[in-house]
Amino acid sequence: MHVPDGFINAPVSIAAGVAAAGAVAVSLRGARRELDERTAPLAGLVAAFIFSVQMLNFPVAAGTSGHLLGGALAAVLVGPYTGVLCVSVVLLMQGLLFADGGLTALGVNVMNMAVVTVIVAYAVFRGLVKILPDTRRSVTAAAFTGALLSVPAAAGMFTLLYALGGTTDVPVGKVFTAMVGVHVLIGIGEAAITALTVGAVLAVRPDLVHGAGSLVTPLKLRVDGRLVDAPAAAPVRTPAPAAARSTTKIWAAGLVTALLLAGFVSFYASSSPDGLEKVAADQGIDQKVTEHAAADSPLADYGVKDISDARLSGGLAGVIGVGATVAVGSGVFWAVRRRRADGHGADDRAAASAAL
Repeated sequence: MHVPDGFINAPVSIAAGVAAAGAVAVSLRGARRELDERTAPLAGLVAAFIFSVQMLNFPVAAGTSGHLLGGALAAVLVGPYTGVLCVSVVLLMQGLLFADGGLTALGVNVMNMAVVTVIVAYAVFRGLVKILPDTRRSVTAAAFTGALLSVPAAAGMFTLLYALGGTTDVPVGKVFTAMVGVHVLIGIGEAAITALTVGAVLAVRPDLVHGAGSLVTPLKLRVDGRLVDAPAAAPVRTPAPAAARSTTKIWAAGLVTALLLAGFVSFYASSSPDGLEKVAADQGIDQKVTEHAAADSPLADYGVKDISDARLSGGLAGVIGVGATVAVGSGVFWAVRRRRADGHGADDRAAASAAL
C-alpha cells in the first residue's frame, strides 16, 4: 500500500507529513517506557523482519497481490509506540533506498501503514486480551484479529486522504469500495503472518512479547500466611535460565530468517500489482503519478544496478535492505533507550538531592 508521489496533492501531503511527524514524536517519547536493554535491539530486528516480509507479495485475487503492512505485528511484539517507529523506519528505508513509496507521500504512508494500523490493531488486541483467558492461544488469536482489521482500516485512511486531496476526479465511493474490498482479502494474509510470527515467539520466549505481559507470572512471596507479589528489586537466589538472561540467540535466529526471506524467498513472491496499485490502475487514480525522486538509486525497484541476473540482483538488494534497516532501526532504538536510562539517572540524582 505504498502511495507514490502524485496520488495526493501537496497541501494534504504536507498536512499528513505534519501529522506523521507529530505521531513519530509522540512515539519516540512513549517508546522510552517500552524499551530496555533487552528489547531495544529486538525492536531493530522487528523492523528488519517487517522489511523482509514486505518483499513477499502473496496473491489474493486474479491479477492482484498483497504484502504485510506490519503495524499489528510490531505493536504486539514490541509495543504500540515502538511499533509506529518500527514501521516508520521501514518506510523511510524503502523510500530513500528502493524508490518504493513517494518521498513527498512519506507522511501519507506513515499515517496509513504505521499509525492507523498500530492504533487499530493494538486497540482490538488489548480489548480481546482483556476478555479472553490468559493463554498463548488467546494472545495469538487477539493478534490475528487485530491484524485482520488493521489492513482495511489503513485502506479507509487512504480513501479519506484521497477524498481530501486526490489529484483525479474518480468518485470517492468507488475508491472506498475497491480499496476496502481488496484489502479485506489482504488482511487475511496479514493476520496469518502476524499470528504465525507471534505464536512462534511465544513458543520460545513469551517474556519478549510485549502484548503477552499477562502470561508472565510474577514471583510470589508468603507474608503472614498470604501470597503477595515480590517487589521488583527482590533478590533472586537462583540464576535465571540462559535463555532468559540473553536475547542473542533469538536475535541471531531472527536476523538469519529475515536475510533468507529477503535474499532468497523474495524471488518467488507474486509479481502481480499490490492492492493499491491494482485499484489505482483500474479506477484511474494513477493518472498524475510522478517519477520518484530516488528513481536513479542503485537499489531502485529492489534490484542492484548493473547486475543482470534477476535472482542475484533482487537477493542482494534484499540483503542490503535488511542490513540497512536493522542498523538504522537499532541505532534509533538504542538512542531512545539511552534517553530513558539518562532520564532515570537524572530522576535518581534529583531524589538524592531532595533527600539531602
